[in-house]
Amino acid sequence: MIGVLVVDDDFRVAALHSSFVDKVPGFGSVGVAHTAAAAVADCERLRPELVLLDQYLPDGLGTGIVRRLDADVIMLTAAGDAGSVRSALSTGALNYLVKPFTAAQLWERLLAYARFRGHLAGDRDLDQAEIDRAVAMLHDADAPTGALPKGRSAVTAQRILEALRAAPGPVTAIDVADVTGVSRATAQRYLADLAHSGRIELNLRYGSTGRPEHLYRWRGGRTA
Repeated sequence: MIGVLVVDDDFRVAALHSSFVDKVPGFGSVGVAHTAAAAVADCERLRPELVLLDQYLPDGLGTGIVRRLDADVIMLTAAGDAGSVRSALSTGALNYLVKPFTAAQLWERLLAYARFRGHLAGDRDLDQAEIDRAVAMLHDADAPTGALPKGRSAVTAQRILEALRAAPGPVTAIDVADVTGVSRATAQRYLADLAHSGRIELNLRYGSTGRPEHLYRWRGGRTA
């Protein structure tokens, strides 16, 4: 499990983010802090792997403590100014999500972080292609997620994306339905949405009957 420390001055928001983290596969909230000082102390005490860090804290800026946190950092903040973004990235934050954001956006960034962390696990030498792949994994969820039509579930869409990422090659709607447990019709609707938004690639394969078969592939390739 990837332990997460949530840091936000708003008690309600911090509790909401903490409960959300517990719902993401492979993640668990280890604590909540509401000040910069408490974040540093809790990081030393709880040893989380990841900190979800707000920028505006009662006793200082989140970017002012990034280097003092012995953990990876993703900024979750209302600060969208260029200076805050530059400061966060230059001090070591891995990603930056501006409030208000959707549950799907946070969900996808956490799963992308998990893939990134898994790819860099162990003590081994990496070639440039593997390094480039790790960086791409970290940010492959940063594309806008608002392309799903109204009424679609971001969680279902994410499950379908995960199935495509894990597939050894292009798959059909029936393949996706079998893996995810949704109906073929549901899989087809979500696959069409994701292809239209550019998240996945659609190709046609013609068989002996002359009717084309739709094949779907995640644009980033496999993650394992």
